[in-house]
Amino acid sequence: MIYGIKVIFKYLLGTDIADRNLAVYPDDTFVVSYPRSGNTWTRFLIANLVFPSESVTFTNIERLIPDTSSQSSRALKRTPRPRIIKSHTYFDPRYPRVLYIVRDPRDLVLSYYNFQRKYRQLADDYPLADYVGDFVNGRLISSGWGSWGENVASWIYTRQHHGSFLLLRYEDMKSDTERELKRIAAFLGLKPTPERLRQAIEASSPERMREMERTQSDQWVATKKHRKDIPFVGTAVSGRWQSELTGTLVSKIESTWGDLMSTLGYPLVASEGSKTHSVLQ
Repeated sequence: MIYGIKVIFKYLLGTDIADRNLAVYPDDTFVVSYPRSGNTWTRFLIANLVFPSESVTFTNIERLIPDTSSQSSRALKRTPRPRIIKSHTYFDPRYPRVLYIVRDPRDLVLSYYNFQRKYRQLADDYPLADYVGDFVNGRLISSGWGSWGENVASWIYTRQHHGSFLLLRYEDMKSDTERELKRIAAFLGLKPTPERLRQAIEASSPERMREMERTQSDQWVATKKHRKDIPFVGTAVSGRWQSELTGTLVSKIESTWGDLMSTLGYPLVASEGSKTHSVLQ
């Protein structure tokens, strides 16, 4: 009874976090991923494409493409429809249209490690080897969204062949951003000119986003209360794991999710583990 009253008061005051409790409408589109898969960059690409008259920054991204894990249920209801909404949740059958982003978990774990240090959820001296163990066993603070494999598989194996689902690989977006943004535009029913595509890509470049983070980190909900010496916008490169994870840690990730990684086009190299070396340990 008391819990229910608290929930109602939080909703009325707009202090709740919507997450899976948000109201979903038939014309919604969701940009979904496991954390640290490139969701924020994708939000900027989409926002700069969909709202060309806006100067998209960290100060207005939550208004343009709000995040279910940082916005209240009432705030999301006030977002003009049709809405484009960011989410990290595992499969939700209510989501009518979904852009789902995947990233090589061997790179993702390095990005998440730094992210949790930034948020002071980890001590700086927390061993990377222990963190990888936490990662594959679903013991991270984001366990409510499932492990990487649970989150990804929940969407891939339920929606992969639906017309209302678009799968994006972070690595493909990095290697040919224009091609992948064209796919996103087509999915959203947009027909942007080549110039508009280029403008959206330039306005969302990692360099520009890093500069905005430096000047706006005290204003964005995701960074204003957290460490400034570790950036939210990371190196934005693929393949770091090859030099920063030991063969043992690579094998641990691949032995847990190898089949899913292969399905997504990520080559397994555990048998070549001796070729990888760690610079973090």
